[in-house]
Order: sequence, then structure tokens, then C-alpha cells
Amino acid sequence: MSSRSSQSKSYLKNLGISYFVEDTNLSIKSDIIESVIKSTHIFNNTILASYSWIIKASPKSDIAIIWINIWNSQNRMKAKYLINRSFNINRYIATIRETNMNTGVSQYKNCWKYGYITFICYIHVEKCQKCNRLYKLEYHR
Repeated sequence: MSSRSSQSKSYLKNLGISYFVEDTNLSIKSDIIESVIKSTHIFNNTILASYSWIIKASPKSDIAIIWINIWNSQNRMKAKYLINRSFNINRYIATIRETNMNTGVSQYKNCWKYGYITFICYIHVEKCQKCNRLYKLEYHR
């Protein structure tokens, strides 16, 4: 297998999956998506380059858009193979599309989660000395 330096990232998005775990009001999480990817034959020998990122297609929608970044060869053969392919997640059929890197979405560098700012990161935030909540004293209300 080639080294990481001779690989590039390819950016894909999956459409058609429910934003909620079946029969619950809980949103689908990256670990569920990643376990499905690991067990689906079309993703054989595919390595994720980062965590998947999940958002609702619109505020009133129950459908998710799921971005995945994969390590790819310089000639992009893995991405070319996956683009426009479909796979099942429960009763939903996901279709893989090519996309560009989304530079408008912030990714916090401490925990590598998308879409929020530094002072609300629950992994690395100190507790408030006054109320023991998960934010720094300077943000106490």
C-alpha cells in the first residue's frame, strides 16, 4: 500500500438517510455512520480521513446530509468507485455524491468536532468556579 504522503483526501456526501435513529427522537451520530461504512461492502479498503459530519438537510427536514472524507490515491480511484453508488442504512437508501471541501464549517482543533466555537467545547473547557458548569469563570452569567 502507498504511504500517506502519496495519498489525497476526497470529499463525499451521503444523501437520503434519516437524521433520527429509527423509532426515536435521537439524532444519528458519527459512530453509527462509521460502523455502517465499515460493514458495507462498497467501502472495503476505504479509510476515513476524519470523523463524519452530520446535519439536517433543512430545519424542518428529517433527512440528513452526511459528509465523509476518505483517504484516496492520487488518481482518485476510490472516490470514483464510490460516487453515485448507494447503500442501505435500515430502511433508507443513501446515495454517495462528490462534493468539495466545505470551508464554511468550523472544525474545532482540540476535539475535531464541527460547527461550534472554542468556549463551548465540552472536552477541554474548564468548569466555572462559581457554579461548577462546563464553561470558564469569565463566561459566568
